[in-house]
Amino acid sequence: MALIPNDLRHALQIQAGIIGRLAGHKFESNLAQTINNLPCPILQNPLPEHLVVGNPEIQIVKKALQVLDWDNCHIVEAIALGSLATAEEGKRWLEVHGMRVKACKSDILLTLYNNDLKLIETVGVSVKQCSKTSPTNAQLYFTTAKAFCELLRNNGIPVSDDAVNALRQFCGEKGFAPRDNPADLVGRLTDPRRYFWEEINENGRIELENIFVERQAEITRLLLQKAYINDPFAPDLILHLTRKMPLGQPQEFALYSIDELIQLSCKYAGFEKRKYSVRKGSHKDPVGVQHDAPRFGIVQMQRGGQAQHPEQLQFNLQAGYFYNI
Repeated sequence: MALIPNDLRHALQIQAGIIGRLAGHKFESNLAQTINNLPCPILQNPLPEHLVVGNPEIQIVKKALQVLDWDNCHIVEAIALGSLATAEEGKRWLEVHGMRVKACKSDILLTLYNNDLKLIETVGVSVKQCSKTSPTNAQLYFTTAKAFCELLRNNGIPVSDDAVNALRQFCGEKGFAPRDNPADLVGRLTDPRRYFWEEINENGRIELENIFVERQAEITRLLLQKAYINDPFAPDLILHLTRKMPLGQPQEFALYSIDELIQLSCKYAGFEKRKYSVRKGSHKDPVGVQHDAPRFGIVQMQRGGQAQHPEQLQFNLQAGYFYNI
């Protein structure tokens, strides 16, 4: 559904988002075409590094071979899927290997053939890009509190209604925000549109924190691979362009298998809460007021807050995580 701008500033924000998505899809399409033009066979060795300066196409194929535990591939085919979910003319679909794909967490799908062309495997690649000269947060998952909890439930992680409602308070959904409870507005000096993490109902908050502690690896995998229901090609790799490079300089990029990234993220940090204050916008915090920001590993969690989707739940990859892990 097309977004309807509230004012000129909102219209420019929407347009900037469209331009950014189109630029990203152009990169993915060009990368897929470059992979299709690679001379074959391609050998797995030498193995690719996690952080590389140069062209990503050959490194992606080598990483895919490593995931498959193949020494080489005789043919590789790549197709860009990233534009399916955000096409301006509405959602489109492609038929890939006999499966209709409407929305896919993989932005590029690789199909690799062994030397006698009888063994065929597919490897999905999630692509993250950065348009700034310094690394920024990369959006990982954007949904509602209820949908996120349903994702957990559908994948064997129990979540009580108390925890669901606590997360809806965190997002400031209608009926779950301070402004919906006049008694909670009396003397309130902070944002009336949502409850902060330390303010949500205690039983639900403690349950959620325990879930993030005990099921960190599983939840990280769901965020990386399971954004769409019935996704036929969940990603096996993540390619992250770290930052916008100066004109004429080669691109720096990070490349991980999903398994590697989950392991490194859990090793980097467990669940924690970091203090912050709201310093921008129309609901700045009074001096000395701080809130808890929940996070686990390289994953940050926040209320969306955007003009078009203020009550959504947003998970991001921490800015510059590839330098820290």
